[in-house]
Amino acid sequence: MIDIARAAGVSPMTVSRAFKNAGLVSPTARAAVMQAADDLGYVFDSAASALRSQRSDFVAVIIPSINNANFADTVRGLSDGLRARGLQILLGYTDYDVEAEEVLIAQLLRRRPEAMVVTGGTHTDRARVMLDKAAIPVIEMWDLPAHPIGHVVGFSNAAAMGTLVDHLAAIGRRRMAFIGGDAARDTRGTDRRRGFVAAVRRHGLDATRLIDAGPPPISMAEGAAAMADLLERMPDTDAVVCVSDLSAFGALTECQRRGIAVPDQVAVAGFGDYEIAAVCVPPLTTVNPFPLRIGHEAADLILKALDDELPGPTILRVAPELQARASSLGVGQDGRLIRR
Repeated sequence: MIDIARAAGVSPMTVSRAFKNAGLVSPTARAAVMQAADDLGYVFDSAASALRSQRSDFVAVIIPSINNANFADTVRGLSDGLRARGLQILLGYTDYDVEAEEVLIAQLLRRRPEAMVVTGGTHTDRARVMLDKAAIPVIEMWDLPAHPIGHVVGFSNAAAMGTLVDHLAAIGRRRMAFIGGDAARDTRGTDRRRGFVAAVRRHGLDATRLIDAGPPPISMAEGAAAMADLLERMPDTDAVVCVSDLSAFGALTECQRRGIAVPDQVAVAGFGDYEIAAVCVPPLTTVNPFPLRIGHEAADLILKALDDELPGPTILRVAPELQARASSLGVGQDGRLIRR
């Protein structure tokens, strides 16, 4: 920094303030500092700065998967909301493993994040203790935990799935099946399965048509394989609800391979409202959980918590919405959706 100060013709303190975006630095001086830094190939040492300021300027975020479009949207919403405050995201992913989450929480807390965001409300006992004792804002998202650790931004996956089942029952479907993943790993998927079973029973229907497609996340190929298994074992099924849109798309393509008309013979529905759900043929009936909004709301909670504007733990509910499309309703000659 002394070298940059000498090259820019300013004091070392001005260099420090310029890199921290602090006040009392004129635009001309800031531009001179940045130009000198570029010329010298200098990178500001934020770790050293954190030792003095006791601030790391990053928020730790843990998600189950890095190739899930919904979680990517949530991280984008978080990043958008935090960027204006100069906060960056340090991202970790668990591959749907709560033991891996525990390790990540310990590693990330050692780096003194300003806040911690975790996905879901199911954690190991040690992870819960670490988060509870961290003395930083903790946000649990994509769920409504029975026993929140701190703040929450989410929804009931079981209730959202119940809305989807209600839609299928209302249009005359009576032999519904569920395709999902390993219930021991994907807790949100487990809640969706639980919501499916409860809603089907509420309608007085058989709730035993449950197909395990393997460890999460369930891919298109695994969705297709699960659909093939379902059709072999229970060919009279007239509606299939999948744990995600990707597995639903796989189920849809398996129906097409077998010459099974969707939705005339069997309705297919997913969860997540991914881009593929709106553009596949026929478009998929699904549930939109508003992942970007979850990220924005989580970022807003973090900033308010850091500013001591929250009187206590806050729970924000983001209500998912049913997207009823042609994979369950069908399309008439006039192009309008029709019921069975």
